[in-house]
Amino acid sequence: MQRPPTSALRRVLVVTVAVVLAACAPQAASVAPAPDVPPFTPGVVPDSFVARLTTTKGEVDIIVRRDWAPNGAAQFYEAVATGYYDGARFFRTIRGFVSQFGLAADTAVTARWRTRTIPDDPVTQTNRRGTLVFASGGPNTRTTQMFVNLRDNPRLDGLGFPPIGEVISGLDAVDSLYTGYGDGANAPSQERITREGEAYLAANFPLLDRIVRATVIKAWFP
Repeated sequence: MQRPPTSALRRVLVVTVAVVLAACAPQAASVAPAPDVPPFTPGVVPDSFVARLTTTKGEVDIIVRRDWAPNGAAQFYEAVATGYYDGARFFRTIRGFVSQFGLAADTAVTARWRTRTIPDDPVTQTNRRGTLVFASGGPNTRTTQMFVNLRDNPRLDGLGFPPIGEVISGLDAVDSLYTGYGDGANAPSQERITREGEAYLAANFPLLDRIVRATVIKAWFP
């Protein structure tokens, strides 16, 4: 069998190794760098920020504006920045109305935040489709529970539900969240979620979608 001359063989090996190394090298140029967001500092709240909810149905980006609802924006910013919503389920999604979340996967985390109520904000924006709003049980009772409006719900304006931000990307993911458990007697119990956390939901409502991770990906400070 004929062999290529030694010099030709060397050239073949060099080219082969170069091709293999190029294929294995990380393609850094194709990966967008993560935005530079400062670490959370208590009491320091941006004028606006983008929160990314990485969910089981895809990424949802929400821009929150402090001038819409300053107390709500500050509370949500701290909750996201400190990992409160990581693992939380969308436990109440009603097709064509709202999708609700905000009870932590870890009951100890829920307990720490349960008494951290914030004063009401005035309603400066209408509850249109895609807006993010705190759920509440009456005046000055907002803590961590949120909902996204799946349609225009202007009647909520008069009931004192001020939007704090709106979905700017991924509303299709919100629209596709699981709704099969309904909103009646057979739906998840908020009291049991508070007491038992993810263990209760995983055992009884395994198809509920969840937030894998919530992060602040961009922020504008004063």
